[in-house]
Amino acid sequence: MSSKDEGLAFIAGFVIGGLVGAAVALVLAPQSGVETRAQIREKGIELKGRAEDVAEETRRRVEEVSAETKKRSEELRASFQKALEDTKEELVSRLEALQKGKGTAEAEAETEA
Repeated sequence: MSSKDEGLAFIAGFVIGGLVGAAVALVLAPQSGVETRAQIREKGIELKGRAEDVAEETRRRVEEVSAETKKRSEELRASFQKALEDTKEELVSRLEALQKGKGTAEAEAETEA
């Protein structure tokens, strides 16, 4: 999961860096103020669309990880429950065997006396 986080951080940094670079290029470009403002407006609209796409992708990935985590949690819970039941059955069997063995030993002791 760490590599997914690093990959997402890299992509976000790459997009933000590209947008900052584009904004600086627009401001420093030799054109009229009207043209520059129009380009900035267009890039702003483009940036909004990209940000929405990144947010949607992030939401989708979080939902996937959440579903995987929930599934794994249920599997572990079921596995733990089965191991607990198996251990309980084994302990009950051993206790019953010990009690039967003790009962037999007491009966033998009474017969000898």
